[in-house]
Order: sequence, then C-alpha cells, then structure tokens
Amino acid sequence: MTKQLVITALGEDRPGLVGELSEALTSRELNIEDSRMSVLGGEFAVLMLVRGTKDAIDDFTSSVTNLEDTLNMKLLVKATESRQAEAVLVPCAVEVVAIDHPGIVQDITRFFSGRNINIVEMDTSCYPAAHTGATMFALRMTIGVPADQAITSLRDDFVSLCDDLNLDASLSVAK
Repeated sequence: MTKQLVITALGEDRPGLVGELSEALTSRELNIEDSRMSVLGGEFAVLMLVRGTKDAIDDFTSSVTNLEDTLNMKLLVKATESRQAEAVLVPCAVEVVAIDHPGIVQDITRFFSGRNINIVEMDTSCYPAAHTGATMFALRMTIGVPADQAITSLRDDFVSLCDDLNLDASLSVAK
C-alpha cells in the first residue's frame, strides 16, 4: 500500500536545485505526483506531493535533517491522504488586475470563503504598468463552486464587489 507525503522546500535559487531534490526523492523510491515551483525574490520554493511505500516515506522523513544540509534548503514534510470525493464542484477561473495596494488578496478570498467556495489554485504577481510604470497587481485563481450555486449570480456579485474596490475582474467557468 502506498502513502503520500507533502513536501515544502525553500532555498536560495541556483541551477540544479530541482534535479538534486528530485534525485533525493527518486533514490528513495518516491514518485513526484504533483508540484508547484517558483522563484520568489532570490529564493526557490517548491510544494510537491510524492507517493511511495510506507518504508520509503519513513526513510525520506528520517533523512530530512541531512537533506537540508546537503541541499542547503529548508524542508517541511507532512503525511497526507488522498483527497476524498467532494460534492459536484464547477471549476471557475478568476482574474483580477489593479493598481497594487494592500488588502486585495484578503478582499477576494473573503468574498469566496463567505460563500463556501474553495480556492483550488492561486497565483499573484506584481509588474510595472506600460507607459506609467505604476505597480500593477495580478491575481489568477481557480475556484470550486458548488453545483447548487448559480454562476451568473456569483459572477454579478463578484464583479460588483470588484467595481466597488476599483479592481478589474472576471469570473468564468474554466475551460
């Protein structure tokens, strides 16, 4: 029987880091099933789901301190279970763009959590606006909307909130 482990790793960005981390996993007979990787500032961050036997998971977990030294990364590991089937959810794509200011993520996430809508993925970034150089904020997320919620009403309420907050936004069923 196989087990799953979530691994978060953070370290100074450098070439070869992904290869070294994946070698540490495959040498212990762990398989990377899902991952998200990004460079944030000068740091490389990865979040991954791996699968292996209980012995392989235990071997990796017991070697975390040595791996941190070898890889020059901080590692956080947590055992997990496969996600249980949920009620029927409609995947929707959300995009927001605005002049950057504190509180945008809080306002958007509060809107969805108040409606019992789960955020499945979210990416944010800042960039300079063309011509003016103003710092712009972009948010992209995928949400799981319960099938009993009307997408049209949800979209109208979301766009109304964003208009009030001076955010350019869209919500559509994911393709």
